[in-house]
Amino acid sequence: MSVQPAAPDPVDVALRVLLDQPTYAAQTALTMAAVLDLTPGEPMTYLDCARVANLAADAILGRLPAVVREESLARLHPALPPIGAVTHGEYALHLRNVAKGL
Repeated sequence: MSVQPAAPDPVDVALRVLLDQPTYAAQTALTMAAVLDLTPGEPMTYLDCARVANLAADAILGRLPAVVREESLARLHPALPPIGAVTHGEYALHLRNVAKGL
């Protein structure tokens, strides 16, 4: 006679799945990177960063409560890499590294 293992607690499973997901700030940074990867050789500008940040925020945070959106953007903006003489592709790599810490 074999003993069946106990079924995992559904709350534990749900929490584990939730905690394994990137934060909304990280998801926004990753979405920014994905958009920039569409034109990897273009030089990065402040206008590009603002445009891509707005697109990503709308896509990831657009349907969330205002407080969640504001908190996520408050975490993301100070973590954004400085814009220097880099391309969209290089900035996208920096954004992926930033996302790991968000």
